[in-house]
Amino acid sequence: MLVGMEFRRPSYFALATLIDGPLHGYAIVSRAAELSHGEVRLSTGTLYALLDRAISEGLAVDGAPYVENGRERRDYTLTQRGREALDAEAQRLAQAARTVRRRLKATAPAVAR
Repeated sequence: MLVGMEFRRPSYFALATLIDGPLHGYAIVSRAAELSHGEVRLSTGTLYALLDRAISEGLAVDGAPYVENGRERRDYTLTQRGREALDAEAQRLAQAARTVRRRLKATAPAVAR
């Protein structure tokens, strides 16, 4: 998940959940499903593995644990480097989509009447 490298879909959406501010794990899982229109369903193991990688790469930081409704939670925050990595990936995906759409349009068969 280094800046300039391709993200896997779960990492992309998990980190994208942090754009608006810090979230705890369960909120990340819920928001990632929402942002991806249900296509990304993060398991607990997948989520915390990708958050550990994001933290080690400097893309996110974790806050101090706290208790909410009797449950221990920890919020995760996107770093500037994480914002830049997400922006680079969004640009890469947009460019790929433009290329494919341009090719589809250029090679579209004439519509039969």
